[in-house]
Amino acid sequence: MAFERLGKANAPRQLFSTTPAQRVALARQQFFEEGVRPSGLVGEAVIQSWLRCTRTHSDRQRIVPFDAVTPSRLHATLARNRELLEVARQELASMESALAGTDCRVILTDGEGVVVHVTQQPAAAYQPVLRKTARVGVNISERIVGTTAPGIVATTGQACTVDGAEHYFDVLSQMQCAAAPIRGVTGQLAGVLDITMEARRFGFDAASMVALYATIIENRLLQAQSCDHLILRFQASPNLLGTPMEALAGVAPDGTIAWLNGAGARLIGRLPEDTCERAVESMLGHDLASLLRLGRREAAQPMRLASGLGVWVQARLKAADGADFRHAVAMPGEAAPVLPIEPAAAMKAPVAEGCADPAMPNPMQAEASHGETLREHSRKLIEEALAAQGGNVSQAARQLGVSRGTLYRRLRGWREEDGQGAPLAAG
Repeated sequence: MAFERLGKANAPRQLFSTTPAQRVALARQQFFEEGVRPSGLVGEAVIQSWLRCTRTHSDRQRIVPFDAVTPSRLHATLARNRELLEVARQELASMESALAGTDCRVILTDGEGVVVHVTQQPAAAYQPVLRKTARVGVNISERIVGTTAPGIVATTGQACTVDGAEHYFDVLSQMQCAAAPIRGVTGQLAGVLDITMEARRFGFDAASMVALYATIIENRLLQAQSCDHLILRFQASPNLLGTPMEALAGVAPDGTIAWLNGAGARLIGRLPEDTCERAVESMLGHDLASLLRLGRREAAQPMRLASGLGVWVQARLKAADGADFRHAVAMPGEAAPVLPIEPAAAMKAPVAEGCADPAMPNPMQAEASHGETLREHSRKLIEEALAAQGGNVSQAARQLGVSRGTLYRRLRGWREEDGQGAPLAAG
């Protein structure tokens, strides 16, 4: 095959194919038989996948094995993805309920393409491929089964839809699938959410549906994986907070932004590769101390970003041991400050820890005189709650919205650090 010609821009000879099936058939003819890039007939993601598959799979007519991974590897895969499965459980059930009247399957794979969840529904006689693929432990990566939506997403990290004969192998030509990525706090692919149907076409916008649910799952996963982070939720309208359209950011203890979700990146820009350029003051226009004080307020507060865009924001501190201080409130008589809607005064962005110029003062140390680190902030909340409850741990834990055991562990650790052993009132 003359695949060297694929780089050339060749217009399709048949300019007005009447159906999607005709366009794909012409694309396959040009690509596989003539070595011509079928631009405009199928998406670029499919073309790139075909190119990768021709280097791995020489026979498009062969039977695809759809082999499951070994039991030991499956056990390890499920254990490794326990957190993803836990945060996705509610949304997977919601999707399956919505799709119960269709022949669709909801499939969740790990980042390598191994199925870790699939709709438990018997396949009909006209769904021979689903009978083999819709099983936990089956590897549906591009390397194994060629061009599919989840395979492309696992390879590229980009959402896509693959329709019918756009699949590389002929045996998959009756499949329809739409998939979207799910990323974790490191920015790496944590999983792929997919909707698949066999022998019928989607009667709805499957791509939009899978993107919506993947976003919800990703937002849950980002927050679940954020230990010792200040989590910011913000959007131009307060009505969008708590919805899939909310922007999320995780602020690390050193005052840098550790991660952003997709909506957050669209509002303040993608995270720089260099962590020295991720300081909250330069990206958001407000210092860490001001953002920490926001955690004292339950309701969303107005804030103007460094770009001048006005948003509404909520903040909550999630400690390293998982304690969530979202329910902590300001002490009586202590008004929690509101961040100004006007842009912050010209402030020099702090330099991230490890990137500071030794000749310059450490801005985080300079902040200590009037601000707090995340650790100091959580300790202060606990100490104030204990003071308000007369040292009663049970009542303080109830005020903070954490378990009594969590509070005891935190207090015990601090007493050991401080070399103190003062008794606590259990209540």
